[in-house]
Amino acid sequence: MPVFTIETTYRLPVYRHQTYKAATMDEACRRAIDDDDWSTAKRDYESAGETYVTGIWSGENVAYSGAAQPIPSHYVGTPQRIALHLEVLLGLVKVLASQSDTEQLDRAFWLERAQSAIAKAEAILAGGGEPD
Repeated sequence: MPVFTIETTYRLPVYRHQTYKAATMDEACRRAIDDDDWSTAKRDYESAGETYVTGIWSGENVAYSGAAQPIPSHYVGTPQRIALHLEVLLGLVKVLASQSDTEQLDRAFWLERAQSAIAKAEAILAGGGEPD
């Protein structure tokens, strides 16, 4: 039976409370983002993110020592899945938006792709795997 080394990760929020003097809320937010002093940081274990796969290698205990295998998209972290799928959705919208009045798109061809993209987007938002 094949053996795989799988690296999984979860995001752990780290936060701090700082006070900033500023003329506007926007300026205060900019100062907070630009502030690199995290000496008072706290870890928020109660809000840890989902566990997701960040690496796959064929073999036992071989992380980073061989060729990484492609990660099936439904095991990738949700923010990355959304970002990757946004590219597909944007492509579909661009094709449809660029159609001139004189052009006729192959409705069946694009409808099939749009329905597949919608099903995948709904699965991502629901936190599920890839649709069949």
